[in-house]
Amino acid sequence: MNAFGVDIGGSGIKGAPVDLDRGELAQERHKVLTPQPSKPAAVAEKVAEVVAHFDWRGPVGVTVPAVVTDGVTRSAANIDQDWIDCDARGLLSDRLGLPVVLLNDADAAGVAEMSFGAGRGRRGTVIVLTLGTGIGSALFVDGTLVPNTELGHLELNGHDAEKKASSRAREDEDLTWQQWARRVQKYLRHVEMLFSPDLFVIGGGVSRKADKFLPLIEGVRAEIVPAELRNNAGIVGAAMAAAADTGGAARTGSS
Repeated sequence: MNAFGVDIGGSGIKGAPVDLDRGELAQERHKVLTPQPSKPAAVAEKVAEVVAHFDWRGPVGVTVPAVVTDGVTRSAANIDQDWIDCDARGLLSDRLGLPVVLLNDADAAGVAEMSFGAGRGRRGTVIVLTLGTGIGSALFVDGTLVPNTELGHLELNGHDAEKKASSRAREDEDLTWQQWARRVQKYLRHVEMLFSPDLFVIGGGVSRKADKFLPLIEGVRAEIVPAELRNNAGIVGAAMAAAADTGGAARTGSS
């Protein structure tokens, strides 16, 4: 069974049909650049471009880097501030002419990892963190999502944690893996102090280089593992949400 997911990021928008039986992309994903400025209407045009690439004619799951309640985006992380209090689900549904399910990007990645990836079958408290342009978080208790946690905005040394411990911070400040690992370590220990998780799953594009920094992290009691779905997790999670919300999946026009 296939469903469609789109993952909106600060720099790129990517999407693809997803095989929900395997938790894998059914076709190679299509990616376009996020418009700058990333106003809601401009982003909706790019989402439509991604969906049209596959001639998709069914429900679409869409992630956004924002708190989402009832289809309304209540915050804006690494996207234009016009997203705040925007009826994003209505905007996207009108532009696509299709039913849209909207959810936080890290929540989508977390759901995918808990179903098909590194968190599969794990009970207790699990925190999925996506280290990228910012830090996204998804908190699970016995497999149930606690939506819209924003743990990347916890204060760390007087700053939002994501300003110091995200993958972008490593690149912008030209940090060595050792230097960056110390920052990630400090962040994880702070999160652990607050939530006492059994497992951290570290995602985002940097997860493919987990061997360069995870072994350097010390003093964290919880198990720490790299994500398995990596940068496709958001797409998979969005597609799962679309299928769950609409009671089924859809088809491509070419099928």
